Amino acid sequence: MSSPTLIAELKALVLEAAEKAEPEGGLTDDEALFGPESRLALDSLDALQVSMAIQTRYGLRMPDSKDTRRALTSIAHLAQHLALHQKA
Repeated sequence: MSSPTLIAELKALVLEAAEKAEPEGGLTDDEALFGPESRLALDSLDALQVSMAIQTRYGLRMPDSKDTRRALTSIAHLAQHLALHQKA
């Protein structure tokens, strides 16, 4: 389970790293970050910037592109991924 503080931090980090404005009504925890249904319409460059920001902020490298893609599905997935790998 991810803390509301971590979720809020990750939302801010993703928006800042991708240089995107928060979508109207805010970003939901389970909202798609990539793909046609994404309101943010993030692309591969955004994914790289977000993964670099995560490495800088949390010390977690995301070298596997499949793993990174899965982790960046949504804010909730990203929080889960971080929690899992920070304990390891």
